[in-house]
Amino acid sequence: MTTAEPLKLQFEDNTLLPLLFGEHDSNLARLEELLDVQIASFGNELTLLGPPDRQEAARQAIDALHQRLRKGLVVGAAEVDAAARLAQEMASGEAESDVASLHAGELTLVTRRRHVTPRSGRQAAYVRALLGKDLTFGLGPAGTGKTYLAVATAVALKLQGQIDRIILSRPAVEAGERLGFLPGTMEEKINPYLRPLYDALDDMLPGDQLVKMMERREIEIAPLAFMRGRTLSHSFIILDEAQNTTATQMKMFLTRLGERSRMAVTGDLSQVDLPRHERSGLQEAVNVLKNVPGIGFVQFTGSDVERHPLVTRIVRAYDQALEEGPREADLFDGK
Repeated sequence: MTTAEPLKLQFEDNTLLPLLFGEHDSNLARLEELLDVQIASFGNELTLLGPPDRQEAARQAIDALHQRLRKGLVVGAAEVDAAARLAQEMASGEAESDVASLHAGELTLVTRRRHVTPRSGRQAAYVRALLGKDLTFGLGPAGTGKTYLAVATAVALKLQGQIDRIILSRPAVEAGERLGFLPGTMEEKINPYLRPLYDALDDMLPGDQLVKMMERREIEIAPLAFMRGRTLSHSFIILDEAQNTTATQMKMFLTRLGERSRMAVTGDLSQVDLPRHERSGLQEAVNVLKNVPGIGFVQFTGSDVERHPLVTRIVRAYDQALEEGPREADLFDGK
């Protein structure tokens, strides 16, 4: 492994360095771990030691984080991890955007409670599609930001006055249960299925403002069955967990798109909870619409998972097991 000459970075503005380096240089230590480089700090200077490609990845990540701070944006552990991931994607040629442009705020979605920035190349491509296409499909495993970024985009556009309403929907289908067998009123039965959408909105808007917007029907959350017969204009419409739609439901939903509206459809085709004989409407839509102009498709992978690091490893293990196929000898026998 070739080690290059030390790469030195100097910063004119010392006031941001404590935030850049982190408490007890924790951000630098994290970059060392993720990018396999050595980083030494002295005053306003950093020295990077390691192979040339890793030095360059570390430089890009540090520059990106420094730009975030200069824009008044937060730098924490999640941002450090994201900058490192993007730098690695750039080094491997997988990234669709350079690291600095993402972390400089060019794709930042401004909501009342937080500024949301893409944390991977595919997340950046997804946000661009959400902002630029009338219909966008976000596909891939849990924890990749499909729903969260769609909700953030919808809220940002609503606050900018570009849309009048946000409409969020989910099919009320889960593994092993049917609504009719659950206790309570219809609203009480439906709410647990819609909870992830409420959680995302809670992250974007203060509670009192969210309540008022829902009372004025500027934000509407409803199960998919309630969409039939409607034409949704001047709106941002999100269908979450779309892998659990039937083909008929998916066609019905897609044809709700009205004037000056945008639509996001998110789902994970490896997590279909429909009966075995029922084909996923999301799978059919992807096959039928893949060549239709004006529609965006973004496929996330396990490397885009933003949850606990163990979630990434779990997703990758399941993906590998799916590729290898079932092995009866490895099944747990209960002993």
